[in-house]
This record gives sequence, structure tokens and C-alpha cells, in this order.
Amino acid sequence: MIATSYPFLEVFWTILIFFAFFIWIWLLFTVFADIFRNHDASGWVKVAWIVFIVILPYLGVFVYLIAEHKGMTERSMKTQKEAETQTEQYVRSVAGKTDPTEQIAKAKRLLDSGTITQSEFDQIKQKALAAT
Repeated sequence: MIATSYPFLEVFWTILIFFAFFIWIWLLFTVFADIFRNHDASGWVKVAWIVFIVILPYLGVFVYLIAEHKGMTERSMKTQKEAETQTEQYVRSVAGKTDPTEQIAKAKRLLDSGTITQSEFDQIKQKALAAT
């Protein structure tokens, strides 16, 4: 019987070890990515960090996290902000700009068909005119 030869606590311990290993790999990738993202550090400093992490993996990663925590946060926020800006630019370029007269004419057709009310038409008209 497999169940009797592998008790519940050993299963729990195996799962715990697996997740600890997964977190360790994630930390390692995060630290290595930050080392290469750091444009303020020279190539020699980056090599020194990598050698330190390879020779003493746990100590190296923990020392790097302690020493560079502010820089890691700033670089991460900067990268996130750049990605957000690029996404916004892409959305604007794809969406295109419509002519305010087209927006007003479309809103007028909706008003005439009874789909929108006069107040909704006025709001659309204000937004279209404000965008110019």
C-alpha cells in the first residue's frame, strides 16, 4: 500500500519543500533580472554580484535583497510605468480619433431615433466639443 508507506506528514513536507524551491527559483530570477536591469552599476559590479550569488547562493541573494531593496523597487516601478505608457500610446494609436462633428451627428441620429435622451445628447455633445 502506497498510503501506508508515505504518511500525510511526509506528503505535507514534500509539498512544503516543493513550494520553497519554487519561491527560491523565483527569487533567483528576480535578482538576476534586477542585476541586469540596473544601469547605474558597472559591469564589474554586476559580475561581482553574480559570482557572489553563484558561490554562496542563499547568502548572496539575501544580501542583494537587503542591499538593493530600494533600487529594486525603483527600477521595478520605472519598468512598470514605461509599460503602462507604451500600452496607453498603443491604445490611443489603435483607437484613432473621431471627428467631433461625426460624434455629434451620430448622437443626433440616436436622439432622433429615441435611443438617447436630450440630456444624454447634450453630454455627448459637450464631450465631443471638449476633446477638440
